[in-house]
Amino acid sequence: MVEDDATIAAPLVRALRRAAFAVDHVDTGEEALRRLAAEHFALVVLDLGLPGIDGLQVCRRIRRDHAGVGVLMLTARSAERDEVLGLDAGADDYVVKPFSLAVLVARARALLRRGAPEGGPEAVRIGDLHVDLTGRRASRGEAELVLAPKEFDLLALLATHAGEALSREDIMSQVWDRNWFGSTKTLDVHVGWLRAKLGSPPLITTVRGYGFRLEQS
Repeated sequence: MVEDDATIAAPLVRALRRAAFAVDHVDTGEEALRRLAAEHFALVVLDLGLPGIDGLQVCRRIRRDHAGVGVLMLTARSAERDEVLGLDAGADDYVVKPFSLAVLVARARALLRRGAPEGGPEAVRIGDLHVDLTGRRASRGEAELVLAPKEFDLLALLATHAGEALSREDIMSQVWDRNWFGSTKTLDVHVGWLRAKLGSPPLITTVRGYGFRLEQS
């Protein structure tokens, strides 16, 4: 938890610990980056408005140096432009203050979900794309893909339904939140990142007015 306002951080830390999370709290971006360099963390709950290095800079550094760490960004800025900036910096999810503690805990749980669905395949191969669902690794040809948690979750969903058109609503509910409603801009941003990392020839097709499909060949 990276939050400089103790009146906000304290109840958030308590709520996450009650939900069985192990939580460490720091109040600056610099300290967060030092801790990440020294220890393993699965998720960073990151305030946008930090003293010194702000949350956007911290998020970009996390994406550069710790690609597998989930980032849940907290901000008092509700404008669409600010949400896009946070997602472009590499955040996996974005929560606007004020928010309920239950929502924050649910979003954190969603980001930490790991592994393939029960009874599902352990890996999927589509042409030169290989997705290891249990090991949470993916490669195309000889190159391993460095994916953020939500990028992998999105790729895994599309790969396990290769050739199928998935609606935006289905993708949002399965990758982000079962109780999702509202904007799908998060999805567009993540699809853009994923396309860039997958390279050419392109694999993900936009199904106009509906959603996305991962091509089988």
